Amino acid sequence: MAKPVRNNNRQSRPAAAAPTPFEEARDELFQHIMQCGVVGAEVEDQTAWFDETMGYLTARYPELNETEHQQLRTLGERFAQPPKARQQQTSAA
Repeated sequence: MAKPVRNNNRQSRPAAAAPTPFEEARDELFQHIMQCGVVGAEVEDQTAWFDETMGYLTARYPELNETEHQQLRTLGERFAQPPKARQQQTSAA
């Protein structure tokens, strides 16, 4: 049986970049949205939930500025929207 060929010319891979605080906050927000059942909730309930959750994220990620907090909320509100139904195309025969 032949031995597998070993490549001694391994090139080291650069280390993966650590996520930024914004990316961490975004991912955490998305996880909270999925776990808390925000998708499909009434608009008033979503608004109250986002108000409370954004307060939590503001305290948890103080390094983010006001613009980044607003971007997070916008991304979260879009993420919490139910999927759009595909429109059926009917062909006239």
